[in-house]
Amino acid sequence: AIACGRHHSVGLRDDGTVVTWGHNSDGQRDDAPTSAGFVAVACGQFHSVGLRNDGIVLTWGGRHRFQRCDAPASAGFVAIACGWGHSVGLRDDGTVVTWGADDDWQRRDAPTSAGLVAIACGSFHSVALRNDGTVV
Repeated sequence: AIACGRHHSVGLRDDGTVVTWGHNSDGQRDDAPTSAGFVAVACGQFHSVGLRNDGIVLTWGGRHRFQRCDAPASAGFVAIACGWGHSVGLRDDGTVVTWGADDDWQRRDAPTSAGLVAIACGSFHSVALRNDGTVV
């Protein structure tokens, strides 16, 4: 897996470790985790998110604009996505958790019901796919 932010990139090696390159103005490289066990990565403007094989989400970089604020500390995540300054995690129960910037309602408009099977983010919005094929 590989992901790109505004001026940084994150790659996922076969052994589950994360490699980063590019700018480091907000800790995009220095704050990156050094442990193994990652299964997915995503990047926002200045922040990155990694999903571990135990369902725990870690965030790094993005020391401004609340990109790491309220990041979930629990397990049970199966997918992650990042927008410009916000992030979304899909839980194994089909619900989503959002964190980071909310100046354009990126978080307040998140669906609150279960039954979601996929997520994606644009710069200032997110979408989710329900198990019945509808998009919210």
